[in-house]
Amino acid sequence: MAQANTDSQFKARILKPRTPGSDNRWGFVILPKEVSAKLPRRGRTTVEGTINGKPFTVLLEPDGKKSHWLKIDQSLFESSGADFGDTVELEIWSAAEELEPEVPSDFSQALSASPDAKSTWENTTTISRIDWIHWITSAKQEKTRTKRIHDACDMLASGKKKVCCFDTSGFYSKAIKAPEAAD
Repeated sequence: MAQANTDSQFKARILKPRTPGSDNRWGFVILPKEVSAKLPRRGRTTVEGTINGKPFTVLLEPDGKKSHWLKIDQSLFESSGADFGDTVELEIWSAAEELEPEVPSDFSQALSASPDAKSTWENTTTISRIDWIHWITSAKQEKTRTKRIHDACDMLASGKKKVCCFDTSGFYSKAIKAPEAAD
């Protein structure tokens, strides 16, 4: 079966996050709904593309409104020559392969302590690993995150390869959203 065409070209304004955290300088754009609708999933998904003609590969985040947002990190700011408030030209398409997610250190330590969980983890798909990590990192409180890590290890140790019943888009649960833009 042929893969659907996911190529899109659009213009968007770079927004500055209201609370940037401790990361280096970063901004974001919200994808137009019609662009996001072409992508293969409403949850996290990897795209390749260009911003002002400069290439990138990123993991898009769901915005909780059936679309996605794209983080523009320091290096992408520098290569594109863009700044906050600028309108940039973007082209995106689904990546041939999903980027392997970075495993948070607390979850990595828990996996290392459970050989059965680690074995199942290593035999899951990249998409499943993305969803497991998204489920863990989307916890709002530390105690919820800790519980999810424990539960993930238990489920993985029992052979479960996919996190069940997690709304990866954030639309139904209202648990996931794009950053708020600074005024």
